[in-house]
Amino acid sequence: MRDLIRVITLSWAIATAMPALGVPSPMGEDEARLLLTRTGFAATADDVRVFSRLTREQAVERLLAGARTTAVTPAPGWSSEFTSFRRLRQLPEEEKKAFLQRELVKSLELRAWWLEEMLRTPSPLTERMTLFWHNHFVSSQQKVRSPVLMYRQNTLLRRYALGRFGELLHAVSKAPAMIVFLDNASNRRGQPNENFAREVMELFTLGEGRYSETDIKEAARAFTGWSIEPDTGQFKFRPFQHDYGVKTVLGRSGNFDGDDVLDILLARPESAEFITAKLWREFVSPQPDPVEVKRVAARFRASGFDIKVALRGLLTCPALYAPENRGVLVKSPVELTVGTLQLFRVETGELTPFALLTAALGQNLFAPPNVKGWPGGEAWINSTTLLARKQFLERLFRAQEMRTESQAMMAALRGGAGPGIRNPGKLGPEMRDRFIKALTDIHFDEQTWMAAFGGDPRAVERAVLLIEPVNPIDPGMQGMDLIRALTQDPVYQLK
Repeated sequence: MRDLIRVITLSWAIATAMPALGVPSPMGEDEARLLLTRTGFAATADDVRVFSRLTREQAVERLLAGARTTAVTPAPGWSSEFTSFRRLRQLPEEEKKAFLQRELVKSLELRAWWLEEMLRTPSPLTERMTLFWHNHFVSSQQKVRSPVLMYRQNTLLRRYALGRFGELLHAVSKAPAMIVFLDNASNRRGQPNENFAREVMELFTLGEGRYSETDIKEAARAFTGWSIEPDTGQFKFRPFQHDYGVKTVLGRSGNFDGDDVLDILLARPESAEFITAKLWREFVSPQPDPVEVKRVAARFRASGFDIKVALRGLLTCPALYAPENRGVLVKSPVELTVGTLQLFRVETGELTPFALLTAALGQNLFAPPNVKGWPGGEAWINSTTLLARKQFLERLFRAQEMRTESQAMMAALRGGAGPGIRNPGKLGPEMRDRFIKALTDIHFDEQTWMAAFGGDPRAVERAVLLIEPVNPIDPGMQGMDLIRALTQDPVYQLK
């Protein structure tokens, strides 16, 4: 017994002395929950237990090591069936109408497919970064008008999501969806189209005010000839449309092509700082710390734009874990929806209803509002979307009532709900039946979920909310009443 007491005393002394000796201590549950919520969609009880035993550095390395480059969810069956733009123009009117109907269904299936990948992936960080780049390198189904091209771009963003930013920039600049969206297919010698050249500087690399109008005009000439093959939907360089003259971009002159201009942009220190500051706003706080941004950006640039280096610097930064930076970011509609399903282990069938839900909440996947993407932050919340968020959470935890409401919800859907889908009623009877069945497949096992917390309301509160609730929770509240109270609290909208 004395030996056992001696071992415990010694272990306790070592553990107490570790911080003073500069040895990193484990994160603990609160920090683990914060990190997992910020880098994924939710922090499940099992993951929190595992990560709580790691130091910040070990936890971040575990996240980065688990990053994927491909989806685990099988691709939609039509993902390789590209229809020639030329053939589409030649179709008779009735066939064209039927084709557009099928494309509408595919676009909805694509949204549901990506939500399923977010929900099922073993690497939530990969999907968070894919979503981040989707809102950085913006293109929209509404203009591209091809679910296949949008799917291809999504797989490209995932492939490079945590790779090297330079490789991602070069690849996405030649992605057919981007070429269509920013009109580079009409960019030719003698008639340059400046859309892509402007956005690649303002939104993709340097940031506003760090280039001149002359730089844009000269860069546009370098991107001439970048087009797509209409029969395959693949990138195609058209040499007879390219301007081979000398261009001057950001003080450098030469017979530049598009790849040369992208390398010139990457060579500027402003590019690393612009991307790092944007990542800070995504993961740390709304207001980047200029000193920390410069520090992380310098390492990011020195690494050859290794995105993992930038993330490692931000996710181990003390600012991320500072009390004043908890609960300062607003969950996007996708984060709220996928995070809720994950956190509470809600069983679902087809995710079509949730694809329409995120659109109704203001985040229609594959269809950002404009070239600048979703502004995020407080812009996610207004009187309309906040009410819709609360109604979603209320209905989700009233599953039986939700089933009985499905017909009424479908009737409302026929009336035009869901931004980006102008008339969902045109989806046809088969799609409507699939939608209604998906609603009836939703199931939440309250008793099993609550059992993980041993009936401790305070433990449940910590698992659901990152900071103290606005409305004090009754200590005697249990079960579904407790879950509803926590998810209806304003703090649940924050991360």
